[in-house]
Amino acid sequence: MSVKELQKSDMMAHLLSALDDGKDIGHYGRLVFAMVARHFLNESELISYLRKDKDFSEEDARSMYLQVQGKDYNPPQRERILEWQAHQDFPICPNPDDPDSCNVYKDLQFPSEIYEQISEYHEQKSES
Repeated sequence: MSVKELQKSDMMAHLLSALDDGKDIGHYGRLVFAMVARHFLNESELISYLRKDKDFSEEDARSMYLQVQGKDYNPPQRERILEWQAHQDFPICPNPDDPDSCNVYKDLQFPSEIYEQISEYHEQKSES
C-alpha cells in the first residue's frame, strides 16, 4: 500500500499534488482524501499528507483520521464526490465532465472487506 497506488486514480493524484503544493483542498477534499487514502497509507502518512493543507493543523488531521477510521467510512462514490465538490471552491474531481473520472472503485483496488460491506448494504436496502 502506498502513494504510488493512490496515484493510479487521477483524482487522488490531483489531491496528492495539491497537498504537496500546500493548497487548501477544502473540508470535503480532505474528507474524500482521508476516506480513500486510509486504505493505502498508514496513520502517520495520512496525517502527514493532511497537514500539508495550509489550513489544517496536526490536531485537525488526527481528528479527521480518527473519525474516518472510527466510523469505518467506505470510499465515496463519484456522485457523492461531485455533490460535495459543489459545496466548496477547490475542485476535488479534476474532470467532472468525464463520466469515468473520480470513480475510485474503477481506478483503485480496495481490500475485499470494502466490497463486502457495499454488497451487504445493497442487499439490506433491497430487502427494506
